[in-house]
Amino acid sequence: MAKEFKIRTKHQNVFLRVKKGHFATMHSHTNYFIDVTTQKMRLSEAKAVAKELVNNYRLNTIVDTILCIDGMEVIGTCIAEELTKDDYVNMNAHQTIYVVSPEFISGGQMMFRDNLVPMLAGKHVLILAASVTTGKSALAAIDAVNYYGGKVVGVSSIFATVEECDGHPVSSVFDPNDLGDYQSFKPHRCEMCEQGEKLEAIVNSFGYSAL
Repeated sequence: MAKEFKIRTKHQNVFLRVKKGHFATMHSHTNYFIDVTTQKMRLSEAKAVAKELVNNYRLNTIVDTILCIDGMEVIGTCIAEELTKDDYVNMNAHQTIYVVSPEFISGGQMMFRDNLVPMLAGKHVLILAASVTTGKSALAAIDAVNYYGGKVVGVSSIFATVEECDGHPVSSVFDPNDLGDYQSFKPHRCEMCEQGEKLEAIVNSFGYSAL
């Protein structure tokens, strides 16, 4: 099993846990498994990540709703709390923010029940994901917000390999520069597979399943 190591930032509770090897995600093969489990589920780490991400939106972005995918509800709630503080100059002071998650139907399409639609329609929506690499999940979220009449104001994640998705800026705490030799391949064009390297695990937003 690959050895885990941490990449730290200048902030005590903000770091990235990674394993190096050969991993399969839903949309790609990568040479790193990026484990964001504790950032998503441990309050101290979620708050630290939220404080890193919120600086991109505090001064000049209206956020009415945070759409959380990949189990990012705890961090989404922390971001909402930061954006609505009244001790900072920001666009959302004293205002409430909705924190919502999609329901998935066949083909990975996102949907929202009628009682949740008013939280998207006519709202400024920030999309929050654990990672944005191929961009397919973020794009599905953008399509859903547009379908339900919302306005996407940005995409945020813990780790991202792209700077924009469908014309919307992507902000992240970490990017491939933090890993140096990060690689991602389409499954049928994976250089590691072509070199005979066996897959070590199947990974997704829930975690790591060794093969």
